[in-house]
Amino acid sequence: MQLQLENKRVLVTGSTAGIGRAIAEAYLAEGAEVIIHGRDQQKCDQLAVAIADKMSAAGRVFAVAGDLSDAAQTQALLTQCDQLGGIDILVNNTGIFEVKAFEAISDEEWLHYFNVNVMSAVRLSRALLPVMQQRGYGRIINISSECGIKPLGQMVHYSVTKTALIALSRGLAELTKGQDVTVNSVLPGPTWTEGVENYFGTLSESEGKPVQELTDNYFSEHEPTSLLQRFVQVEEVAKATVFLSSNRAMNGQALRVEGGIIRAL
Repeated sequence: MQLQLENKRVLVTGSTAGIGRAIAEAYLAEGAEVIIHGRDQQKCDQLAVAIADKMSAAGRVFAVAGDLSDAAQTQALLTQCDQLGGIDILVNNTGIFEVKAFEAISDEEWLHYFNVNVMSAVRLSRALLPVMQQRGYGRIINISSECGIKPLGQMVHYSVTKTALIALSRGLAELTKGQDVTVNSVLPGPTWTEGVENYFGTLSESEGKPVQELTDNYFSEHEPTSLLQRFVQVEEVAKATVFLSSNRAMNGQALRVEGGIIRAL
């Protein structure tokens, strides 16, 4: 599909694995220049080389590193991006999650989750949105979650941060009226990533059940409203994200890629 993203420069945060990596590769397939991001520069560099080799006929790929929960490191990352020519499309994908009982989540953990999952997007958007508006073109996409609308009791802190990203997206979109600048969010459902695979491995050990049994029963036991009745694939989230950034009429949207789990119009 020709989405007119050739030579657009895209920063995908948290893109060394999982959904972020799939999004980066999807933009590259459209001919965009993509900046891989993670906390470890060596890992980012290695992945950038691997992806460039894999997709040699597509766009160019770069690598930057930095802890986006830290304001100083975020500013350093922004400086590096400026040196590469600036950012046309920002995909805020960085995030952490953990299954934990609500009463066991400390104030420090709440603040840490908010700092990583929400403030990383706030800091980058605050710096890049005005530049996009001055340039006359820009896209910001925040990777939220279906639990931003249907919060999970076993991950209340994570759910709250994902709700905040949806509100952030809509609020920033209100600042872009009449401009070729859009701000949207994408809401993946349960998606099969390295992190989810590790989670089920740990759960298998603790419960003494095979991973296959746990995954086979997951949707019937935990997500019965899912119409898909399987895990979303990272490529499915990536395709939706790239398409969303190509359509100017889609602004202030919360695009659901969650297999119909949310039973609401």
